[in-house]
Amino acid sequence: MRVVLQRVRQASVTIDETVVGAIGQGFLLLVGIEATDTQKEIDYLVHKIANLRVFTDDADKMNLPITAVDGAILSISQFTLYADTKKGNRPSYTQAAKPEISEPIYNAFNAALTAAGFEVATGRFGADMQVALVNDGPVTIIFDTDHK
Repeated sequence: MRVVLQRVRQASVTIDETVVGAIGQGFLLLVGIEATDTQKEIDYLVHKIANLRVFTDDADKMNLPITAVDGAILSISQFTLYADTKKGNRPSYTQAAKPEISEPIYNAFNAALTAAGFEVATGRFGADMQVALVNDGPVTIIFDTDHK
């Protein structure tokens, strides 16, 4: 799995001019899944995200986890995180899992985040979405479970 995490002041996702998910302070997660991903990758990422210390403490140091600021999560599926651009100018997405594999994994990932105590908003799997955010910092972290 690949997750691009952005610390945000706010974020939302819109489909057909309707906001379907929105959060205040927290994390925007762009989530890519490959066919070999399992519960093991989900567990690893939920642990890393829950404990990532990137919120500012009283000493102005990035030292606090999302739980310390009552942050929420907006999770967006994004197969393009597995784009292969080595040949030509049109990306190949063959490494990204097919929807029948990736959708259940994406849903399980969001359920695991919820079970960990987070408020989780989402877009709609496979939909054409417009994502708006105010990146705070900016802070952007990339997780790839193939490179732990």
